[in-house]
Amino acid sequence: MDSDIHEAQAIGRREFLLGLSAAATGSALAIGNTCRAEHTPSAEATSPAPLLPTIRLGDHRVTRLIAGSNPINGYSYMGPVMDRHMQEYFTPERIVEFLWTCEREGINTHQFSRPEQMAGVLQTLRQRGSKMKFICLHSGASGRTSIEKVVQDTQPIAIVHHGGVTDRLFREGKSREVHDFVKRVQDAGVLAGVSAHNPDCIKQIADEGWQVDLFMTCFYYLTRTPEELEKTPVVTVQVGYPFFASDPLAMTKVVRQLDQPCLGFKILAAGRMCDHDYKVEAAFKFAFEHLKPIDGVIVGMYPRYHDQIRQNAGYTRQFATLRDT
Repeated sequence: MDSDIHEAQAIGRREFLLGLSAAATGSALAIGNTCRAEHTPSAEATSPAPLLPTIRLGDHRVTRLIAGSNPINGYSYMGPVMDRHMQEYFTPERIVEFLWTCEREGINTHQFSRPEQMAGVLQTLRQRGSKMKFICLHSGASGRTSIEKVVQDTQPIAIVHHGGVTDRLFREGKSREVHDFVKRVQDAGVLAGVSAHNPDCIKQIADEGWQVDLFMTCFYYLTRTPEELEKTPVVTVQVGYPFFASDPLAMTKVVRQLDQPCLGFKILAAGRMCDHDYKVEAAFKFAFEHLKPIDGVIVGMYPRYHDQIRQNAGYTRQFATLRDT
């Protein structure tokens, strides 16, 4: 009897955690989706959709909605249970199908951050006939895959310096390392960019006149130091990541002063604005209204329970079409 009770409790707890994870994430996971059967997009079921509105990165035309990589890598910003949920879902085969489906919904670019993991995936996609373009996020650390090897193995159109590392190096007075990274990427023959969560880093680069081809600009300043958090009146004790509602306005104000194209990311606050569809719609509307016409957005998607790819593509068509450049 006791064993039956314990087993039932264990099953109930697993089901609860899975339901909680599914409800807490995704770019358009509305309440009630956890009651549906697992959603597996069928990329071959319909004809390909027209290309989404595009912007120019160098000589390349990329869609204003770019598929992000955090869910693929298991970075949920929701805790270890959700991280594992994503990691177990996104097998190499599912990553291929995910990106293939993105392309058929009109998205032509993916931002990835693990070249050693993604090289085989990208090769499979190209063998299948995909024309998807790729942007690599790279920390610049010597221990990571070298820039030259990334270019050789994955053939990206651009390599961008990792935002968290950018923020740390600027804080430590080592911005020169990021500047040298940009030069090395350009010497390797691809577009060079810098990502940051702190808008002051982006502003400093612009003020100093760096020859940067593009920026990735986080809508939320997640890398605040404890000292910075103490200066924020609403914060007493930090629990988890500091997503502040005023941050998107601060970053987009800087973005609109830049000549280079910018790719806004975390526009949905890593799933925190996804409990209702109208919030997702409002986030896309805000992003395209506050970014420049030459800018785009990077959005991670987890289509396990809901067709987030099609929904996000629809919001991009709705709010970005009239500002196509």
